[in-house]
Amino acid sequence: MTKNDDAWEKIFREHEILSRVERDGAFKISAAQIKKFREPRLMTKFDHRINMPKNFAANDLSILPVTRGDYLIAHFETWHDFEPSTSPVVRMSLPEHLQSLDTANIFSEAVALNCALAAGIIADFTGDENIFPTADGRMSSGAFDFKINDTRRNFRHAVSVSSSQIEIDAAYEGVNFLTLIEAKRDLSDDFLIRQLYYPYRTWRGKIRKPIKPVFLVYSNGIFYLREYSFDEPDEYNSLRLVKQRRYCIERARITLDDVRQILHDAPREPEPDVPFPQADKFERVINLCELLCKKFLTRDEITARYAFDARQTDYYANAARYLGLTEKFRLDDDVAWRLSDLGGKIFSHGYRERQLALCRRILSHKVFADVLKIFMAGGQMPSREQIVRLMKNSALNRVGSDVTFGRRASTISGWLNWIVGIIDG
Repeated sequence: MTKNDDAWEKIFREHEILSRVERDGAFKISAAQIKKFREPRLMTKFDHRINMPKNFAANDLSILPVTRGDYLIAHFETWHDFEPSTSPVVRMSLPEHLQSLDTANIFSEAVALNCALAAGIIADFTGDENIFPTADGRMSSGAFDFKINDTRRNFRHAVSVSSSQIEIDAAYEGVNFLTLIEAKRDLSDDFLIRQLYYPYRTWRGKIRKPIKPVFLVYSNGIFYLREYSFDEPDEYNSLRLVKQRRYCIERARITLDDVRQILHDAPREPEPDVPFPQADKFERVINLCELLCKKFLTRDEITARYAFDARQTDYYANAARYLGLTEKFRLDDDVAWRLSDLGGKIFSHGYRERQLALCRRILSHKVFADVLKIFMAGGQMPSREQIVRLMKNSALNRVGSDVTFGRRASTISGWLNWIVGIIDG
């Protein structure tokens, strides 16, 4: 159990929260009641479903702030699944005279937003003119009421908010719109609607211009932007995707010939004494390494801060270690992870050089190279059965049963699909 799991279990017992929610529909709890067990800011910030403490997840509960010091716990439908990003990458560029923005060192949301603004990404995406940064940072919400779906019944809760703390990562006002942006650096499957809804309702009551809520994720040289609309302003779950787009601010392209050359030239390495990876989404292996660029993180920190559970933390951190990108070490009573020297070197490169170096790391392993050769020859990914046959001839570590081979085969196809996906010329 995490520290949050343990603390919330004690709070649930002390206040009989489950029975109170079933009886009354919701339970109101104060920051002071939470602080008796742990700091409220650590106990109430859950950006993704997977971060929810066990008592919440097991009982289909969520928590929303309603004032600066009060929260409601109920069967709230608070999350929204990200729609797949399938749009082609639009290439932009920074003004040549800017020397203090380095596209190889975008390790914070603030720098990502500065790059997006300077490169014209924000203006292109919003379609607005003469945009300027305005009302960002922490502030108090307005007073507003809304309805939110119950996850267990055909019912909508009525919630009143007054002076709850909100934080806006960026606000850009142009001639026609005010665009409010929530920015993240971690890739995930879902997000907390509140991060868009509370700022939207606050500013909707202050100005006459239409409000555009936008979610921006930056990872591995790509800016993912999604604009949403609340079709019914007083309904939390009326969220609808308006449009989405992907941008890159480097013009260098990766060609099929580049990948073929690496496949031909990459020296084959012996399998490391590390479990063969079970981490299907290579984008998230990269994303974890990016999060380690600034400092090492413990297993609990990775699990608490990002869209992983404890098992996924181990899977993805070990997948990066399999490629020689990270190192595992003991820190007091915890396990911690940091970039290796090789990982630090690769992640100091710009977009093109980094992708090619990562391809080289993957294809230095015989089984990945063998499967990609079949893919290149036939134009489609080999079947799982074909991949498993190749795996069984590759002396892989800690892959025993046929079930395990099948699971690890998904990692191989996932990583090779990533390689094919970065080819754009």
